[in-house]
Amino acid sequence: MSLIPDLELGIWNAWIFTIWLIISPFLSGIIVNEKRISKNLRASAPMKHEKTFNVISMAAVIFGFIYSIFLPLKINTIWFYIGLLIFFIGLSIDFSVFYTLRKSELDKPFTKGPYKYSRHPIYIALLLITTSITIMSLSWIFSLVVIILIIHLILSVPAEEKYCLKKYGKEYQDYMNKTPRWIGFTTRIKN
Repeated sequence: MSLIPDLELGIWNAWIFTIWLIISPFLSGIIVNEKRISKNLRASAPMKHEKTFNVISMAAVIFGFIYSIFLPLKINTIWFYIGLLIFFIGLSIDFSVFYTLRKSELDKPFTKGPYKYSRHPIYIALLLITTSITIMSLSWIFSLVVIILIIHLILSVPAEEKYCLKKYGKEYQDYMNKTPRWIGFTTRIKN
């Protein structure tokens, strides 16, 4: 990583991988079958300063995508291949979530597929994909986008879980007690 990043317009830039972050929500709507998704499932969890967090996060995503157009990948380096591996792990988690959501009942908590291992596999996939782009490009500026994303998740996930507790009650509490929030972290909620 250098203090002043190399910027150039090219086909083999980070946008090739960043484009997935834009395609993924649209693809999930098609795969999951848009007509099955209720208004309740689309509702966001209420949280303090939600608009501010959403504006900051959206600005980071937009900046990240525009920046990725000019951000060359470090092709044929060990960093590129490590990042590529992490990208495909995130991508496979995303597809397994899509498959699970397509087969799940929408009026119950999602507890199958990748949801057996983490209460938030979509966010894990998102973090893996954005981190992989940082690694493949060796960009400290893109790592700031990842840091903003992490802060956003740290602040919004508890509010989302509180919303799910309200919506699903004991069923979600039991799920929380046996499934970690993040893969690899064994802390369970005991409320």
